[in-house]
Amino acid sequence: MKRLVIKGGRVVDPSTGLDGLHNIYIMAGRIASIKEAASDSTELAEGLDVIDAGGLLVMPGMIDCHTHLREPGYEYKETIETGAAAAIAGGFTAILCMANTKPVNDNESVTRSIVKKAEATGIRVLPIGALTVGHKGERLAEMAELKRAGCVAVSDDGAPVTNAALMRRGLEYSRIFNLPVITHAEEPSLAGSGVMNEGPVSTRLGLAGLPNAAEDVMVGRDIVLAGLTGGRLHVAHVSTALSVEMIRTAKAKGQKITAEATPHHLRLTDEAVAGYDTNAKMNPPLRSMEDVMALRAGVADGTIDCIATDHAPQSTMEKDVEFDKAANGIIGLETAFSVIYGLVEEGAFSLSRAAAAMTSNPAKAFGIEGGSLKVGAAADIAIIDPEQSWTVDPAKLKSKSKNSPWLGKGLKAVVVKTIVGGRVAYVNGGF
Repeated sequence: MKRLVIKGGRVVDPSTGLDGLHNIYIMAGRIASIKEAASDSTELAEGLDVIDAGGLLVMPGMIDCHTHLREPGYEYKETIETGAAAAIAGGFTAILCMANTKPVNDNESVTRSIVKKAEATGIRVLPIGALTVGHKGERLAEMAELKRAGCVAVSDDGAPVTNAALMRRGLEYSRIFNLPVITHAEEPSLAGSGVMNEGPVSTRLGLAGLPNAAEDVMVGRDIVLAGLTGGRLHVAHVSTALSVEMIRTAKAKGQKITAEATPHHLRLTDEAVAGYDTNAKMNPPLRSMEDVMALRAGVADGTIDCIATDHAPQSTMEKDVEFDKAANGIIGLETAFSVIYGLVEEGAFSLSRAAAAMTSNPAKAFGIEGGSLKVGAAADIAIIDPEQSWTVDPAKLKSKSKNSPWLGKGLKAVVVKTIVGGRVAYVNGGF
């Protein structure tokens, strides 16, 4: 492997506090040194590859802690290969993939199959195992077996665990095996047949509403159970103002809780459903502007630790139907940073805070490598042109599915290169 230097980029690394023009030297797949660009007099040795990052943003490779790769079982929507390609194109160097596959990733065999197939992708794919067998919410999966096979967390995402005693036991075991429990916070009897946020927009459109309370009740329950057990709770796709406030209060009391929000919940409101666009249908649903502003404030003050895509590929068979019959979810790996950078430019939160939520914080929350450019760390790096605009063209997306609310829309900030373990794994064709 050749030695590499990334010259003159604006290096933003929240884990080390770096924010300025620096040169990054890479050797044997790891960060060898970082020097201020203006004061660096190092002569570039023969055999040293140089990437000129002048005018570009250089940050740790991003980590998505909530991705649906669909394989095994739903390869017509996405595969490990296509999902990984989408991730690399979006500047991600590690992704955590959810367990709601077919068969469900609730045992060592499925986990090892995912890990094996991921080896050829050029990206780190870290499986999340099921919390309960078959995602049925009846008995816990073998967490020790899942961890041994390579899982970094457990979750029944897509299906809430309604049995509070079972969730309690899961959180108790999370302490023993050091596996965070990711909760899908939804109370089914309150959610009912809701297909979008309950409020004035759902009334106007004549669509069944899903109230904030369906999320709030379960977030409150799981915070109480995490406090009771001392377990490691991670709250997925937070979408309501009250959930943010409850998480903030619990953290202030010292509870071991982390939380994530998605780019679409931070950017869009339920008004996006007004045209009955099924690419605006997801679970939890897009909420009110009050909720959106609370989520942004949660990112700004650190209540929301992570920004996660909840990349959920769906084929045209599931999306090109009536709104109330359409499947939930959108893809997001290739648009995530651009959407978030737009919010940074609007002043919703700082670039440093956004970068932390997409790099060092997910690494810390799940105890995994990455998210840092400190000397000795793996050279996982995203290089981004923050001034370049692009239009989201479905024909150019790497993901097999194209269910995105950003199709045909203009975004700012283009991933130029993605480096994984010191190897250039992705080069944008236009650069």
